[in-house]
Amino acid sequence: MKPRVAVVIAAVAVVLGVTACGGHSTAVGLPSSAPAPTATAAGHTADHARAPVPAVTVHRRADHHPGAVPGLLAVHDPGQVTGTLTGPCHTRDSGRLPDPSCTPGAVDPAVTQASIASTICRPGYTDSVRPPESATEAFKWNVAEPAYGQQNVTGELDHLVPLELGGANDARNLWVEAGQIPNPKDAVENALNQAVCNGQITLRAAQREIAANWIAAAATLGISVSPPAPGAQPSSSPRASPTRAASGWCSATASYSSRYADWDVYVRSNQPGAAVTASSGGYSHSWHTDSSGSADVYLRGPSPGQTIDVTVGSAGCSATAR
Repeated sequence: MKPRVAVVIAAVAVVLGVTACGGHSTAVGLPSSAPAPTATAAGHTADHARAPVPAVTVHRRADHHPGAVPGLLAVHDPGQVTGTLTGPCHTRDSGRLPDPSCTPGAVDPAVTQASIASTICRPGYTDSVRPPESATEAFKWNVAEPAYGQQNVTGELDHLVPLELGGANDARNLWVEAGQIPNPKDAVENALNQAVCNGQITLRAAQREIAANWIAAAATLGISVSPPAPGAQPSSSPRASPTRAASGWCSATASYSSRYADWDVYVRSNQPGAAVTASSGGYSHSWHTDSSGSADVYLRGPSPGQTIDVTVGSAGCSATAR
């Protein structure tokens, strides 16, 4: 999820369509005969923004099921963004809470109290159901921000009911949360995930309270929240082995985006909220990992076949521009 920057936003909300799952929906390999992207050491703007995606197509909404929690839509949509959002919507509490009429929350009916051991309490679960960055970024630019009338806002696209608590990728569960990045909600999500997996609270209670008011959710449920320490394991892996969590690691792949004429450097790590830098030759760009330790860093400059070096906190890895 990425911060909002100044853009001129049309006053009409649009309907988003995305592919089912997989990699970057608009990324294609750069043919050997194609010119390399325009070299610029600066890359994208410092706040990691891209120009709004100019057009989207209609995508059929996922099948609906009776909601597990009253007031929360139940949609099974792993790996894809479903539905749409029509404003005007208005945030509450200085941008920290969404409009309940627009963003009441949505859950995946496949995640139940009986299935938590094989879903949200299983290492790597959130990565298996999270849509590609290209889909969530397009939804943020073209749907969520116009619906909420957000301009000049720093924040990130947020799952109101997070994936680590069985949240869905539906439009009624997605909004741009204003504030610092990483934001305080990440720590609440981590604490509630751990409490559900440890049997302290039920999945239903966690989903209900975080959808109603994530700021008060932990206190209402009697759960203490501590900010994640540098190098801590991702919230999606509460039962990862101690050896793996004790030291930093990362992996990276790079895919060329013809739409933006740059490289998407996809990074996975065990360091949520850590600084990420991708470099190749004289070109470099930095970003940060999300609450699951993942990031998508945009990098202009490299030619196909060149090595892109990546640092994530204390870890290092590399990718080949393909």
